[in-house]
Amino acid sequence: MLETFVPMRLTTSGATIHLVKAGTGYPLLMLHGYPQTHVMWHKIAPRLAEEFTVILADLRGYGDSSKPEDGLDHYNYSKRAMAQDMVEVMSQLGYKEFFVVGHDRGARVAHRMTLDHAQRVKKLAVLDIAPTYKMLMSADKEFATVYYHWFFLIQPADHPERLIGAQPEYYLRSRLERWGANSMEVFTPEAMAEYVRCFSDPTCIHATCEDYRAAAGIDLLHDEADMPHKVQCPLLALWGEKGFVGHKYDVLATWRERATDVHGHSISSGHFLAEEAPGETYSALRGFLRG
Repeated sequence: MLETFVPMRLTTSGATIHLVKAGTGYPLLMLHGYPQTHVMWHKIAPRLAEEFTVILADLRGYGDSSKPEDGLDHYNYSKRAMAQDMVEVMSQLGYKEFFVVGHDRGARVAHRMTLDHAQRVKKLAVLDIAPTYKMLMSADKEFATVYYHWFFLIQPADHPERLIGAQPEYYLRSRLERWGANSMEVFTPEAMAEYVRCFSDPTCIHATCEDYRAAAGIDLLHDEADMPHKVQCPLLALWGEKGFVGHKYDVLATWRERATDVHGHSISSGHFLAEEAPGETYSALRGFLRG
């Protein structure tokens, strides 16, 4: 899937991050979502690598990156800690400034990175999310029905871990099918094999629960402290027209509450834009990053 990309493992102050890298040009960091890995970009990353130096990283707790201990108040899975990993990774690769594209959880990490390290991120693209604080603080019956996993995964360990661990492949496939366009055909067999391999690891299941526990706790405190501050770099918001985010929120208006320079539009897909509509997603990202 990513044969031209070179694999690496880099140690940060809090984790060991697995990544792959290819291409030449301005550096572009791409971050995946739940319950996937960097492989989710395999349909568009090779094309982007024709014009950019593309770095695809597994977030801490996911894929082949390390799974640190939880930390006080789940801090080690806060978006601040995850963002710090990626800034250190980019520094080790020699990049002081770079673009960031994030999907789902990766977009939440990217949002935090752009607040904590504003001088480093020159453009930000977020795929199929509204800001975490907005989503949790406005949650209603419809939200809780569609995004029930947010409330399931934050339950104390090891309740969700045991339930997911009983049939991890079934759980993973059910999540991908429910959030997508209701067709598993968009996920290639090779990508699915990687998702299943990584998500079948009990330490990955626990770490990804910790990601959500942090989101419902310490991440909200960090967001509240930063309410007076907005993302200053150009921000592109893309969302699936068949998904929940665009149905529930005025995505551009919501992001304009948190950023000063917002553009974006829907993509003809469900939640998994890069795999369901790779051509349209690639074109939108390239146009933004090259503009």
